Amino acid sequence: MDVLIRRYNADDLPDLVQLFRDTVHAINAKDYTPEQLNAWAPATIDAERWGQKLLAHYTLVAKINGVLCGFADIDDTGYFDHLFVHKNYQGKGIAGKLVAAIEAHALQNSYKRITVAVSITAKTFFLQKGYTIISPQQVPYNGQVFTNYFMDKKII
Repeated sequence: MDVLIRRYNADDLPDLVQLFRDTVHAINAKDYTPEQLNAWAPATIDAERWGQKLLAHYTLVAKINGVLCGFADIDDTGYFDHLFVHKNYQGKGIAGKLVAAIEAHALQNSYKRITVAVSITAKTFFLQKGYTIISPQQVPYNGQVFTNYFMDKKII
């Protein structure tokens, strides 16, 4: 299975938003309540705002046989904003490839460290990739409070 990693473009937005919503509701359901899932990934997502943000960041998409199966982005401060893999493509190494590509970008751009706020669901994955927990957080968002973990990784 060949995974193509490439830069995001605006044509990817509809599939990316659908992937985000479907993945949150399927994969993160083991760690968050239905009310939290609906607040995090509501039925209606402001795609225009998302699209502007993703174009402003260094955003990558992963595709297999033309199907968008993952995405990741990092901003100019070294904040790793999103990492999501399609619910049907979990466990195939896609997240690892996206993280490696984001970290390579950070290294090429002389970032000293990458910071990230990760869900309960993603915590173990990021620990395995060498990230360190700075602190657990309780984050209010859309009327719900979410537990997540602020983490970082030094880039050498």
